Amino acid sequence: MIQLKTIEELRLMKESAHLVSKTLGMLAKEIKPGINTLYLDKLAHDFIKDHGAEPAFLGYGGFPNSLCISPNDQVVHGFPNNDIIKEGDVLSVDCGVILNGFVGDHAYTFEIGEVKPEVKKLLQVTKESLYKGIAQCMRGKRIGDISHAIQTHCEKEGYGVVKELVGHGLGRKMHEDPQVPNYGKQGSGKVIKDGLAIAIEPMVNLGTEKVKFHNDGWTVTTLDNLPSAHFEHDVAVINGKPVLLSTFKYVYEALGIVSDEEKPFQLDF
Repeated sequence: MIQLKTIEELRLMKESAHLVSKTLGMLAKEIKPGINTLYLDKLAHDFIKDHGAEPAFLGYGGFPNSLCISPNDQVVHGFPNNDIIKEGDVLSVDCGVILNGFVGDHAYTFEIGEVKPEVKKLLQVTKESLYKGIAQCMRGKRIGDISHAIQTHCEKEGYGVVKELVGHGLGRKMHEDPQVPNYGKQGSGKVIKDGLAIAIEPMVNLGTEKVKFHNDGWTVTTLDNLPSAHFEHDVAVINGKPVLLSTFKYVYEALGIVSDEEKPFQLDF
């Protein structure tokens, strides 16, 4: 059952989401060749705790870390470890917090130094598809409209859209109804209503859409070992329109990126 949120609850969810955003922004200043991802995990854990919140991923289903960090051909759910980040890598960082009883959960794929042009384009198109999906998150439309927008934008570039992993509802729990696939038919799925809060998260591969689930119970990689990209925002429906609860502005400030991509989906409430 979908749990629609009140404005007061959405305000609290925005605080949670923005703490995730600030955590990603802090990490953006630290991500560079020569470091390992356990270092990033410790930074994020301490930052979240210092801001009066709890890491949502730590202990979730037995997950041992505060961040999911997935380099290169890892799609999602990668374990932070001692492996060194190298020039030309891409690094998907997924972060979650619990603050004021609500979960914030979003992700960004970082370029490490200079990456190959085809990989840079994959990241660009995947992030574009995220906003294509968000634009469909309007009262009276259906979840399938979000899914279809993401799928068509990515597949027209020849990319593989992962089907085994999906976005989801969000609230007091990290995974609530409805599921939000990154593929689907227009006009299908649950009707979108005011108060809906969801995490939209395209997971898109440079090559095949097929993935491999590893025996550790978490790690997911592309079947052809080509790179994958993952971008995620927390979105609410207010007055019939999509409103971002999370933001990439802290990441962009750290990286010197100028963008107005979020402007259509911003609202003070």
